Amino acid sequence: MGSTAYYDCAATTPVDDRVAAEVLRLMTADFGNAGSRTHEVGAAAQAAVTAARTEVARAVGARADEVVFTSGATEADNIAVLGLAAEGERTDRRHVVVTAIEHKAVLEPAQELARRGFDVTVVAPHPDGAVRADDLLDAVRPDTLLVSLMHANNETGVIQPVAEVAAGLAGHEAWLHVDAAQTFGKLDEQLCDRRIDLISVSGHKVFAPQGVGALIARRRGYARVPLQPLTYGGGQERGLRAGTVPMPLVAGLGLAVRFAREERALRVKECLRVRDEVLHGLAPLDPVVNGAASNVLPHVLNLSLPGIDGEAVMVAWRGLLAVSNGSACTSASYSPSHVLTAMGLTTDRIRGALRLSWSHTAPDVDWPEAVRRAQGLR
Repeated sequence: MGSTAYYDCAATTPVDDRVAAEVLRLMTADFGNAGSRTHEVGAAAQAAVTAARTEVARAVGARADEVVFTSGATEADNIAVLGLAAEGERTDRRHVVVTAIEHKAVLEPAQELARRGFDVTVVAPHPDGAVRADDLLDAVRPDTLLVSLMHANNETGVIQPVAEVAAGLAGHEAWLHVDAAQTFGKLDEQLCDRRIDLISVSGHKVFAPQGVGALIARRRGYARVPLQPLTYGGGQERGLRAGTVPMPLVAGLGLAVRFAREERALRVKECLRVRDEVLHGLAPLDPVVNGAASNVLPHVLNLSLPGIDGEAVMVAWRGLLAVSNGSACTSASYSPSHVLTAMGLTTDRIRGALRLSWSHTAPDVDWPEAVRRAQGLR
């Protein structure tokens, strides 16, 4: 990456060096299959998976047997949404509520449910990028099967009213799913409410490797969430996710979660310091922040530079600063951000939008040079 300063951590974080070392050791030295319980190599692998499951559960006050390891939050989202389809059909509860700012990993499975005959209500955000809890709760009906609300938006960093929605669903049978890809390991206390039935987790947003994540599916009393698997063969992860558990990646996730818990206060402090630097550094360009100025993640900033095209800025900053214009899962399509569009922003403001996202290890940036290159585009 050379001298390029990496400011795209909402897309993926670098793997923590300590995590990478442990993952490599498990890949090359203690590489057993956690499903092979007839010898000590397999038993050691199973122990590593169990330890990681305990760490992930501990972060949000869940039970270890409520954690299902997946390939990432996208798979977890799909299991959470599509995995409830059979229950909806069985009980004739075929209504689903989502928001217009969800990740495509929730919106597209919801569209698939609509194709199967479900009724999907999409709740719009306000111009500040936040969905109002009352708007979402007003959409809930007696036949609502599922409510899905992300914890913090991946493009704007705006934190959504998860606690208020959870409280408002008290007494209703609807399952509550929270996509916590951007907040797990950062805002875990807000995810401890057991009224949140399903939580999607992404490893590569918390300094673990890409290719691993989890779905936390909390019991209601003794009853498990009535999910059906999307893949079959092997019965791993309580039958919800077939296939060999990627033990080194899972162990890396568990270790990354432990570091996130132990170092959270220092990480937040450093990210807030960097946020001030970013805003001060880009001030000569008169940036306009997209989304709420408060109640946002400390490490995500979505802004537009008046009179400057965002794509042109990203090209001009190559070799200096790596940023994006939205979700890494959809940026290749060059279509307008569905999040910023749902917020009702103007076409020019959407076209000029940039997302800067960093970590507690963010490198220094030559902001005067960044400003100089951007000003040349006006």
